[in-house]
Amino acid sequence: MPQTKACGFLIVKGNPIESFLLMKHPNRWDLPKGHVDEGETEMQCALRELEEETGITADDIAIDPDFRYQLQYVVNYKKKFGGTDALKTVVYFLARLDKEVELNLTEHGDAQWFAWDPPHIIQEQTVDGLLAAVAEHVGQSK
Repeated sequence: MPQTKACGFLIVKGNPIESFLLMKHPNRWDLPKGHVDEGETEMQCALRELEEETGITADDIAIDPDFRYQLQYVVNYKKKFGGTDALKTVVYFLARLDKEVELNLTEHGDAQWFAWDPPHIIQEQTVDGLLAAVAEHVGQSK
């Protein structure tokens, strides 16, 4: 089975966490992320995708060096891999927004800051496990 890798960020506000950012796809919520380009590290990819999709730059955030979350699932790529299934690995990093920024959305119709109140039930496949892992990491799980 072909394999692909994407990286992104969970961006939070507040200390302790008060809210987190999700991007709106036509039928689900997701995080700013994208596929790793050749020669790119996971962090370089996550930072590039964050800026491309939201306008948030590396200078706007404080990255948590102790958090890295990885998940895998099967995706059917209609264009890539000739319409076959591929094993997708996604790596997420955690960062706190240090200053107010105006979002510049380029790939999503909408974005929303959600109140931090774990446990969260938003999107089982890609979001809920990450939010649970962050809650445990920061000692805010219920």
